[in-house]
Amino acid sequence: MNFKLKKIDAVIIVALIIIAGIVLLKIDVKPPLDVGETPEFEFIIDEVNKKIIVDYVSEEVLWKDIEIKGDCSRAYLSTYVVKGDEITNCKGTITLKYIPTGKELGSWTFAKEEKPPSSIVPGFERVVTPEDEGRHYDKLLVKREWWTFTVVFDQDSKLPGWTATISFNHMALGDLLGTLKPDMMVLTLNSPDGNQYGGLVNKKRGGGIILQPTLDARSPGVDVTYEKSYAKGTAPKWHVHAEDKDIDGSHEIIMKLDYSASNSPIWIHSNRAFDKGSGSIAEYIFLGCKVNGTVSIDGEEYNVKGIGHHQHSWSSGLLKLAIKGWDWNHITLDNGWNIYYSNYYLSKQIAPTKTYKINPFSTVIITTDQGSTLTKLESTTIEIEKSDKLFLLLKMPTQTNVSAEAKLVSQFLLKTYDIGLNIEINDDNTFDKIWKFPTYVGMKIGRSTVTGSLTWSDEDGSHNVKLNGIGTIWNMRH
Repeated sequence: MNFKLKKIDAVIIVALIIIAGIVLLKIDVKPPLDVGETPEFEFIIDEVNKKIIVDYVSEEVLWKDIEIKGDCSRAYLSTYVVKGDEITNCKGTITLKYIPTGKELGSWTFAKEEKPPSSIVPGFERVVTPEDEGRHYDKLLVKREWWTFTVVFDQDSKLPGWTATISFNHMALGDLLGTLKPDMMVLTLNSPDGNQYGGLVNKKRGGGIILQPTLDARSPGVDVTYEKSYAKGTAPKWHVHAEDKDIDGSHEIIMKLDYSASNSPIWIHSNRAFDKGSGSIAEYIFLGCKVNGTVSIDGEEYNVKGIGHHQHSWSSGLLKLAIKGWDWNHITLDNGWNIYYSNYYLSKQIAPTKTYKINPFSTVIITTDQGSTLTKLESTTIEIEKSDKLFLLLKMPTQTNVSAEAKLVSQFLLKTYDIGLNIEINDDNTFDKIWKFPTYVGMKIGRSTVTGSLTWSDEDGSHNVKLNGIGTIWNMRH
């Protein structure tokens, strides 16, 4: 009897275990596992660039053990979680959970990106070959050629908010009349609090075997030298090494900067409708380049990084007879956008303040993604609000208002968005150079501050994006 009861008990127990297991599976209850504690994580949230950046992790963790919910890119993540890893292109709400313990690591909501309507740009306007990047002043009709690199250093750089301009300039012989020194180089370094280093120098150009030119350039690609300074590379990467041997007698400045363009350039001007690099007058620019390197000031070296622009132009000697001045500004905005603004003046700028309603040689380009998409505004109104009198009739702008919109005829589709830009450009810290009699040429090169707004309307309603940023500015008058 006792034996039969024990057998029945065993059967009942086994049946209960099976039934309990089925019930647990049905209600998705699993027995606890020894999974340990959740590692410690710290993240930096970059709302401007739509990133979640790993700042700290307490132990070795695999990314496969972290669940990422939401619309984002995991392209920059590898096997292990390490400081500096980035979850990019975040949209809406992003939630991270540590899978082994089921603990939520954080949840963040990124505001919907406001992006203005972009222009339709033909492909041929964005194609630059290695031959285009190289030397053109050896051609009969080209007398002037410039290679320019600018940068605004990031706030987390060792020189936050500083700007630099490096330019190698083969001038036409009549550009600096009376100086007989047409090979020019610019190296300026300007801080937010008024510190200024470097400047500009122009030297003689030799033409024989013994007396070589100070500036020399070759093709293909960028390959230009000026004494110990040089720029070399082919799109999308260039290395720039600049020293101020004779530019700044009070300080020793050495810059070693690597430029990397994320996207194709845009032709600004050319007297050729197609094959623009074959023109005798041409200009293109790479917008929103990533810049990394070092800046040495009087022997103290600073690691720097930022956003810059690379511009290359060439023209005939006769252009000086028509162009009496220009304003260039490469602008890096706090929200990650970039603006390129330039205007060429066909008459001498005598009045200290003046409004220009018709500007046929003005260019305004906005990019929200380092040049991947572009918004070109072809109708501009420029108001010179304040000027400095440098010498006699040389008056250089110190405060300029630029308003721009789409043209009704040539930009009909863009015009339907009622898009409008209004920015105030203030010269903040510039190097000023004057060539007096008989040249009468003045230049201001350095740092500017920019405020304003961009407005447009689309299917999501009306938009008004406030703009704040820093520019590298170059004004010329003669």
